[in-house]
Amino acid sequence: MLTAVLMLTVLPACRKEKKTDKKAEDSMEMTRQKLNNNYVDTLVLHRTVFSRQINCNGRLRAVAKSDLAMPSNGLLEQICVRNGSVVAKGTLLASVDKTEAERALYKARQQKERAEMDLLDKLISMGYDDRSDKIPEAVMKRARISSGYQSAEEQLEDAQLNLKKCSLYAPFAGRVANMDSKLHQRVEGAFCTLIDDASFDVEFNILEAEMSVAQVGQRVVVTPFVDAQKRFVGQVTEVNPLVDEKGQVKLRARIRNERGELVEGMNVRIVIESDIPDMFVVPKDAVVQRDGYYVVFCYRDGAAVWTYVDVLYTNLGYYAITGNAYKQTKIQEGDIIITSGNLNLADGTPVIPKAPATRGARK
Repeated sequence: MLTAVLMLTVLPACRKEKKTDKKAEDSMEMTRQKLNNNYVDTLVLHRTVFSRQINCNGRLRAVAKSDLAMPSNGLLEQICVRNGSVVAKGTLLASVDKTEAERALYKARQQKERAEMDLLDKLISMGYDDRSDKIPEAVMKRARISSGYQSAEEQLEDAQLNLKKCSLYAPFAGRVANMDSKLHQRVEGAFCTLIDDASFDVEFNILEAEMSVAQVGQRVVVTPFVDAQKRFVGQVTEVNPLVDEKGQVKLRARIRNERGELVEGMNVRIVIESDIPDMFVVPKDAVVQRDGYYVVFCYRDGAAVWTYVDVLYTNLGYYAITGNAYKQTKIQEGDIIITSGNLNLADGTPVIPKAPATRGARK
């Protein structure tokens, strides 16, 4: 009886263990099948616009940049900015001691008042009163000169100008740089550099063969070397009509610095973009090289079909392709192009699309 009880206990456990082993074997078989299957991404080939790109390097230059010196010699008594300060046009930047200039202005005003009385005496002695509108112009001119009034008036204007020269104002809106002066020191040379960083010009060179792409108004995309994720869009403003000894043409483009992230002298990468219509465009991952030729794989009847192509144009992420002239192969509207896993494919390899083929778009 004890033996029978043990058998009744062990048999269900054996059956459960066999069922578990069966499930594990089925799971492993499904995994093996999945590994053997080639799942791929695809797109439907359609003619579209290809964005041709020319890549260059350049450096940013401010549209307006000026080294500002104090208009008058003297000891600095006021500094209103520091390096990095953003100022509007007409903002006071600094001033020197005005004591001498103010004293000279006071003397000039006193001198003019005395000259006015001398002028009035002169006119009265000539039989005229102070109503100058009735005095002939020639008579008034002689009286102004002989009385010293003309000279006093000019000295007052000079004194007023000298007082204005004690202060330095921003000639345009921008950012302050290279300011090293200290209070109560005499400024030698430039007080600071003012940079208009609202916009930047970038100069760069292209090859003579690429001149047809570069035109005034052409769209450019500028990316700083320090941060490849940032993109600034601008336009070509100048094309120098001269090819240098290296076979290059100089261009200049302008970009806006709306967020203040660009800095004078920054090294950047420039991409000139031009649109080429009526192209078959595929991602670069869709094209591989075999036997010295470019190849794409078309999806037909559940298999990858080896197809030779020529690459007409290229940009950072895409190719514009056509059939291979030497191999006399063709591609056409509606072909389904495999865009992933191409390095592991051969002609006739069975493949399974991961999802319905996407329609090719402008690239």
